[in-house]
Amino acid sequence: MSTHRYSDAEIAAIYRVIEERRDMRHFLPTPVAPEVLGRILAAAHHAPSVGLMQPWRFIRITNHGLRQDIHRLVDAERIRTAHAIGEYENTARMAEFMRLKVEGILDCGELLVATLCDKREQHIFGRRTMPEMDLASVSCAIQNMWLAARAEGLGMGWVSIFEPKELAQLLGIPDDAKPVAILCLGHVNSFYKEPMLVETGWKTARPLQDMVLENGWDSKK
Repeated sequence: MSTHRYSDAEIAAIYRVIEERRDMRHFLPTPVAPEVLGRILAAAHHAPSVGLMQPWRFIRITNHGLRQDIHRLVDAERIRTAHAIGEYENTARMAEFMRLKVEGILDCGELLVATLCDKREQHIFGRRTMPEMDLASVSCAIQNMWLAARAEGLGMGWVSIFEPKELAQLLGIPDDAKPVAILCLGHVNSFYKEPMLVETGWKTARPLQDMVLENGWDSKK
């Protein structure tokens, strides 16, 4: 047994928070305590990043009018997405999508926008052949937030239904930076027992064995 191993109780807690993390859409308006928000943001900042570039930037939205503007951008894209689903699949699927609750922007206690930093072209280490690793690094930071929030008893939802250029203009984000996520964070009545899209019947999750290959792409054939 490794001498670096955590205790059984600590290991169980880590696996539990991973399993019980949910992409939340239903929130209570109760404010998030500043010290709790600080711990969650600190967890994000402890994320790994390629070349230690730390490409994450978090914009905290405290202005109610700005929150409403962000909601309008998301709602406009929700409608565009619904029409695209209708064209790609069928009108029944479009109507089904319109019934889904896809965000909690006006309800959550805290609203943040996660962005990629500017001047990213200066960072070569780890990105020369895979420049998208900056986005992967920000995703790691968001996942840390999600797990920390769940451990604190808070829900978090990642909203990606928006036009990046419109949100960037609204928030004064530099041209060489980019918003990648609107994060709804806050207290909830309860956590979904399964991912919400599974609970609502929108989609069925695939099992792990479908995702694990060995020695090459065609190993399952």
